[in-house]
Amino acid sequence: MAKEYKKRLQERLNIKNINAVPHVDSVIVSMWIGSIVTRKWHKDFEEFEKNLTMITWQKPRLLKAKKAISNFKLREGMPVMLQCTLRWNRAEDFLDRLCKLILPRIRDFEWTSKRSFDNQANLNMWIRNYNIFPELWVDDVTIPMWIGITVVTTTNDKEESQALLEEIWFVFK
Repeated sequence: MAKEYKKRLQERLNIKNINAVPHVDSVIVSMWIGSIVTRKWHKDFEEFEKNLTMITWQKPRLLKAKKAISNFKLREGMPVMLQCTLRWNRAEDFLDRLCKLILPRIRDFEWTSKRSFDNQANLNMWIRNYNIFPELWVDDVTIPMWIGITVVTTTNDKEESQALLEEIWFVFK
């Protein structure tokens, strides 16, 4: 997959050296669980960890709060997020499934906005409910949660990053 789009992208961006063509560095898949922590009836994150493992094919790490925020009932050291960083083949496989299987399954999907890029030209997007992934059964998801996806590229130019993601099958407004 990488060699196919690199040649097309090299011609599209008029880059002479094939090694200077931007590529996907990593994909960060994260799930915020901070709101679950404050509820007294749900202290176990095994379900979310198992589901994120099934989606990304690797075990997520648990990130904890660095400082306390009283308005959110958050104390220092409380679990806040589960996160996976996908690289190389896993990142390409995940993006392939995301663009061809998952995003078309979202009802009333508005496609990806051009405003979703940050200052480092990384694409950030949120999926409202993660039970649309084909790896999960209906019984696996008891509490629907948002899932965040960040596509980290090797370029700092938003136009080059958008051209790269369009070659990978992302559709922009």
